[in-house]
Amino acid sequence: MSTTGPQIPQAEALVLQSLINPSEKGIASRILAKTDGGNLTLFALDAGQGLTEHTSPFDAMVVVLDGVLILMIAGVPVRATPGTIVRMPAGIPHAVDAPEAARMLLIMLKDSTAA
Repeated sequence: MSTTGPQIPQAEALVLQSLINPSEKGIASRILAKTDGGNLTLFALDAGQGLTEHTSPFDAMVVVLDGVLILMIAGVPVRATPGTIVRMPAGIPHAVDAPEAARMLLIMLKDSTAA
């Protein structure tokens, strides 16, 4: 497995919420790990912010750390709250809206059997 980009320190317990803060009226992101098979990214979204509809070649798992997110997946709204995880399948249109300030961990996994 090859790795590229920034990595979090090894053998250290880190509080996810402390690794990123929302920017006023904006979106902040921080890549924690990246490999050929996917990546792990923290996002902090201020209230009213979001990610426009798009698709990805990766399966994406959203873990909500705090706040509330509304995920639109193939036209279906999913309300996600702290402690929940939502899967957004590869190739399916999805979007993210934050009705209040929120933090999420995004895990993107590449299907190793896909060509």
